[in-house]
Amino acid sequence: MRIGFSVPQFGPFADPHRTAGMCTALEALGCDSLWVADRLLSPLTPPEGYAGGKPMPVRYGTHLDPLLTLGLAASATERVRLGSSTLNALWQPPLVLARALTTLDLISRGRLDVGIGLGWMREEYTATGVPWRGRGARLEETLDVLEAVWRSATVAHAGPLWTISESTVLPNPVQKPRPPILLGGFTPFALERVGRRADGWLAASMPVPFFNGLWAVAVEAAERAGRDPAGLRRVFRVNADVTAAEAAPEETHHRGTVRQICDHLRTMCGEETDEVLVDLQLTTDSPDRFLDLAAEFVAELTGNSP
Repeated sequence: MRIGFSVPQFGPFADPHRTAGMCTALEALGCDSLWVADRLLSPLTPPEGYAGGKPMPVRYGTHLDPLLTLGLAASATERVRLGSSTLNALWQPPLVLARALTTLDLISRGRLDVGIGLGWMREEYTATGVPWRGRGARLEETLDVLEAVWRSATVAHAGPLWTISESTVLPNPVQKPRPPILLGGFTPFALERVGRRADGWLAASMPVPFFNGLWAVAVEAAERAGRDPAGLRRVFRVNADVTAAEAAPEETHHRGTVRQICDHLRTMCGEETDEVLVDLQLTTDSPDRFLDLAAEFVAELTGNSP
């Protein structure tokens, strides 16, 4: 099992200088990866589809740009993989996105994991002028453009949404043939796309029966596409709500003591390449407490806890 943490970037953690220092400290704990998230705005009225109509956490209204924050994390670390979980890929043209991601792969010396998805908030699409309808097809063509840019020095693309005349687009990323692409999503359509064309799935800690049903869709899609499902990575994100007292068993996929949450994560990680992503930004406002909790998670997941 590999261990990752969120890059501090929301609410009280939206301080670039503090974020850089915390990334250095998280790497020193021995984790394997650091991940940024992507939030563009936080509506004052509960957005459709969020937590049963509940208001969003106030801290989501204060945020650092995910790509610039990845650059900050790259400069503050030397070893850990750096990824996005999940970058909303459709808010900029794919050629522009490819250039930014290539630059990040170069800055990090080949440590970038490209985690992208569709997002879920209609208000963010409206604010960026991107149509909500047709976003699945838009993502498919975005992936086509990324592949074209990253696999060759000469790029040409003609699609329904974008046309790129035959051009030189350099430099290429450090990683060959391209940085790994992981896709988010929790619908059969999303999991089919993971199996058909991604390197892995940006999943979440969830009840195991629900996970098994979703993962079966990706496995079947990979097999139909002539791909080996065993080669697909899985990154299980948990927005941890750490409690002092034990939580109810049905809550431990996201809430409970450090040991309870880790026990559930261990039930989900069946392969050596599986990875957990622990986001601690909703459970504390304190940088010191954030790092102390991160150390507890590392100790528990590596078997080095007292």
